[in-house]
Amino acid sequence: MSNPKPSTDVLVIGGGMAGLAGALALRGNGAEVTLLERAPEFGEVGAGLQMAPNASRVLKRWGLLDKALEIGVRPKHLVFRDAVTGEELTRQSLGGSFEERYGAPYVVIHRSDLHRILLEACRDAGVRLVNDVAVEAVRTADGRATALAADGSTWEADVVLGADGLKSTLRREVAQDGAVSSSGLVPSSYVAYRGTVPITADTPRGDLEDVIVYLGPDCHLVQYPLRKGELLNTVAVFKSASFERGEEQYGGVDELEAAYRDCVPAVREALKNLATGIRWPMYDRDPIENWVAGRMVLMGDAAHPMLQYLAQGACQALEDAAVLEEASLGTVFTEDGADPDAWDAAIRAFNSARGARTARVQRTARVWGESWHVSGLARTLRNLLFKSRKDGDFQYNDWLYGQDGDGVPAAAAPADRVRVPA
Repeated sequence: MSNPKPSTDVLVIGGGMAGLAGALALRGNGAEVTLLERAPEFGEVGAGLQMAPNASRVLKRWGLLDKALEIGVRPKHLVFRDAVTGEELTRQSLGGSFEERYGAPYVVIHRSDLHRILLEACRDAGVRLVNDVAVEAVRTADGRATALAADGSTWEADVVLGADGLKSTLRREVAQDGAVSSSGLVPSSYVAYRGTVPITADTPRGDLEDVIVYLGPDCHLVQYPLRKGELLNTVAVFKSASFERGEEQYGGVDELEAAYRDCVPAVREALKNLATGIRWPMYDRDPIENWVAGRMVLMGDAAHPMLQYLAQGACQALEDAAVLEEASLGTVFTEDGADPDAWDAAIRAFNSARGARTARVQRTARVWGESWHVSGLARTLRNLLFKSRKDGDFQYNDWLYGQDGDGVPAAAAPADRVRVPA
């Protein structure tokens, strides 16, 4: 090891899920971590999210799973239904053998709650959190990275984590994918409306312990409980003619209502739960192999934005952080101290470990979404395939949730691993 030091400087760009997770992971290894967020305050917009076992295992390793369970919900089943007939197509029990097989529970949680848990953990760990800094570029020279901000300030570190999201500014440092569109974003033709409403005595009780997905032609609807069963989360996704014309927002709800006119009453009634003042156009990007430019490496949506059909966006961000944590142990962080020169090898190893997996998730999410929205004969065949699957059949889950598929050692506990004094 060359020039052992007590620590190494890490700069994280972006205060979303990926940035906070990356900051927490490397701070746990002993790095001095500064996180820059362009917004004046930290926060997360949106509604609920699903944390599959590949993500909750990461929280478990970091000692944060209990906090997530205190505010989240452990659904009993994941249920798919036909939105036109209401017929149940398949279900997956999420406790018992499912939890044993994957080493952690399936949890649904409000995005803002998970964000707050990670933010508080970063504060408690001593991550330096800085707001109102918009980083526009990162340059590498003499083994150090320098982030250049819009206000003229510069920030130096041994390595930079570019976690600035779907519309990443830093992605252009590693990929010229603007040829797909002016921004590099790939529009999906689909938009989402979301909403959370209090669960009351009038709320239909039958589905309040499960994640329910209704599949319809060119549309679907998802419902599940949040906040220990106090809130009902609803997401309606449909193919939008106005979005296909290039309109991200749309005045009125006629397009929304028309998309679900042939669905069962339970689905049409659920549309009343949505906040219709804003909708969420659905984009992803084509996978890229290289996430590294000098001493900067992308992670999270900046590296691999994906459509939401597999509910893996936040999950893959947590996986990123855990794999980078492991890739830098024994290389950058050792029992003798920190070796900043080893960052080049560590971030390349991280990129190599994550690139193929996240590309598979991105591509599978596209195909999975297409199968949800089919009509005619394709819908009939889709329903027959779903109904042929039996509860407890894990063949379609193992690659995504399995303890060997994500590169995250499920058994490794923080106490078992090398810690460099901060």
